[in-house]
Amino acid sequence: HPSKSAIIMSSPSSSNQQGAPRQLILHDIFPNLKGETQDNPNFDLYEYLGEDNWCVFFCHPGDYTPVCTTELGEAAHRASAFKQRRVKMCGFSCNDAESHRGWIQDIKAATGATVDFPLLCDPTRQVSTALGLLDPENLNAKGLPLTVRSVFIIHPNKKIHLVMTYPASCGRSFDEIFRVVESLQRTDTRKVATPSDWHPGQDVIVDFSLSNADARHHFDGYKTVAVPSEEGKLNLAKNYLRTTPDKWFDINMYNPEEDHINLDENPERAKGVIAYNQKKGSSWFSFGGSSNKNEML
Repeated sequence: HPSKSAIIMSSPSSSNQQGAPRQLILHDIFPNLKGETQDNPNFDLYEYLGEDNWCVFFCHPGDYTPVCTTELGEAAHRASAFKQRRVKMCGFSCNDAESHRGWIQDIKAATGATVDFPLLCDPTRQVSTALGLLDPENLNAKGLPLTVRSVFIIHPNKKIHLVMTYPASCGRSFDEIFRVVESLQRTDTRKVATPSDWHPGQDVIVDFSLSNADARHHFDGYKTVAVPSEEGKLNLAKNYLRTTPDKWFDINMYNPEEDHINLDENPERAKGVIAYNQKKGSSWFSFGGSSNKNEML
């Protein structure tokens, strides 16, 4: 059958003042895309995702590109870990289904991984243009702009919760994509945030909106980090830098080979801590602070 371009079925694109399509940003509804993938002529993104799954949607400038070949292989290697976390993956590039199928064979030969998640087809650039995803400085041999290398992490409600855009020369870090998915899921409804360089198992930050009284009610306990701006201020209604253990971490969710976990240490030490955390220290705020302020309240 003739190759069909994916088409936007919802959330019509808006334009900027110059009439160019506005790029999707945080909290936009990611549009439902219907069209063709490598093995489905009638793909429906929303139907594929269902109501309870997150999505990692990543755009590629074209098939048979070296950096993207390594990325799709890595994504395929991690498919089971994403599935455990209710995350479905979907790729996208300005090529047809036949091209996608051939590229998937190259990816398997190069990386040992089989891509079995959908790769949307957009050979006419209809979707790329409508979503503002074309890079005017990255052109193919015919002088046509290629797709911006963006990653969208989409909430089950179909809103965009994170966007990362990479240049063509820099391969995407799936360690980072995996980390931010964990962070977004932790912080979605639990009144917490994650600090710089956080990894699953490390302490999380108590949401700034909670008073100390609310935090005591909401969590089993929390720590307050001593800072000069609060020195001598007793009985504050809300200290601004407070942490609580990542009680939602489940060590059984991790595959040591796939998720880089080291369980060879003392089991009590390993419980709730991934390899990164074991090397760095048990808490991101290990720089110190008043001992009485860092006791669990």
